[in-house]
Amino acid sequence: MSKQDKKLRKKVETEIQEHKQTVESDTYRQNYHHMPPVGLMNDPNGLIQWEGTYHLFYQWMPFDTDHGAKYWGHYTSEDLVNWKYEEIALTPSDWYDKDGVYSGSAIVHNDQLHLFYTGNIEGEDGPEAEYQCLAVSRDGLNFEKKGVIIETPNGYSSHFRDPKVWKKGDRWYMVVGAQTEDKQGKAVLFRSKDLYTWEHMGPIAGGHEGKLGEFGYMWECPDLFELDGTDVLMVCPQGLEAVEMDYANTYQSGYFVGQWDETAGTFQHEDFRELDRGFEFYAPQTTRDEKGRRILFGWMGVPDQYEQAHPTVEHGWIHCLTIPRELKWNGKRLIQTPVPELAHMRGPVLMHSSITIENDQKAVRGVQGRSMELNIDLESLEDMFAIELFQYASLSYKDHVVTLSRPHLEDRSKTEFRRVRLEEGLKDLRLFIDQSSLEIFINGGEEVFTSRIYPQAEEEHILFTSLGATTFTVEKWDLKGYEYS
Repeated sequence: MSKQDKKLRKKVETEIQEHKQTVESDTYRQNYHHMPPVGLMNDPNGLIQWEGTYHLFYQWMPFDTDHGAKYWGHYTSEDLVNWKYEEIALTPSDWYDKDGVYSGSAIVHNDQLHLFYTGNIEGEDGPEAEYQCLAVSRDGLNFEKKGVIIETPNGYSSHFRDPKVWKKGDRWYMVVGAQTEDKQGKAVLFRSKDLYTWEHMGPIAGGHEGKLGEFGYMWECPDLFELDGTDVLMVCPQGLEAVEMDYANTYQSGYFVGQWDETAGTFQHEDFRELDRGFEFYAPQTTRDEKGRRILFGWMGVPDQYEQAHPTVEHGWIHCLTIPRELKWNGKRLIQTPVPELAHMRGPVLMHSSITIENDQKAVRGVQGRSMELNIDLESLEDMFAIELFQYASLSYKDHVVTLSRPHLEDRSKTEFRRVRLEEGLKDLRLFIDQSSLEIFINGGEEVFTSRIYPQAEEEHILFTSLGATTFTVEKWDLKGYEYS
């Protein structure tokens, strides 16, 4: 550990202690979502399970609620419910990452944990240079930096980051998010035999690649994996214009499905589909765990989208991660469902009954609280159905369209909306509600809305509304939350 590394770690610890009371006094602190101890949290990084332990790293700016020179924070867990705070994994302590240890991924090789990340050197109007770097650990806790392994190839701007690494056959592959010199977003492929020397194979997807036309000026956080016989490329395009109900956030997160040819370095794919329809979702990362499941965490935030308007900023922190989700392919789309382990947070079932509402709005006895799981099965629906959450957010359904609304974070006199059209009617809803967040899984996870919510601290009531007659079954559990050590 270098002197600079030790200095930065000590500085972070001092920052945590100085602001601990202010941060923890915030009524919007979450119960079962990962949050920063202080400052800003963004992308999940290095997600992997190794020898039974899940390692979840995350982008962290400890000294501000705005973006800056990032660190890698670190959690570990045996079961995705009980978590341990680990020491900082990586600090911006070297010449090639002095302005930020940016996003990346993890693999296990020769019984060592390898972290691949982007080292950022900041310029006047954005990055001056971004390097793909490597750090290695024998115990999963202490990491030795190996330095730069890839410099940006010719033809690309300095926006070149977020390496995701995996193995197929006897080769290692890496996909990097990139911007060309003519401002086209790309996912760029490399391959290697030893993890240190990498061959540049070129873009596998991006603007004006294959059948795709103009599609954003930068692609971030690429993730290429196989799921149930289908190849999936997740990516976060920046620069897409809103089209009706699509692309409503500042930047998008979504996926292409198709066929990756590792020999030719090509990826033939279908159209882009958004992963999440809520107000705050970005930078998802996946891993295949030891049960063979494809597990996803996402960042519950969007860069450059009125971040400083979140009220948690007043308490010295901002943003969190989603709950862990399992991905499946149903032949048409990705399905996202909360991992079954989260059921260990449940208390007794507090509500399980069939209810009919006709042209009315009413509360349902027992359905209240700010840390809960709520399952709703629609038995019959004539016209419109809505759920009002804490006199703040509303989820409504009519004519195949689901709409989530909330007060605009920058001007609470205005209301903002996110919508999606369902191919089939609304059948079921599964809501995970925390102190300041909402994750809604629709029709078994075919569509998802992820959002932060900031109602009054004492508000716990949920109201159900129906135009015409609606009959539905409700199950409700209070959730005790993650256990940390």
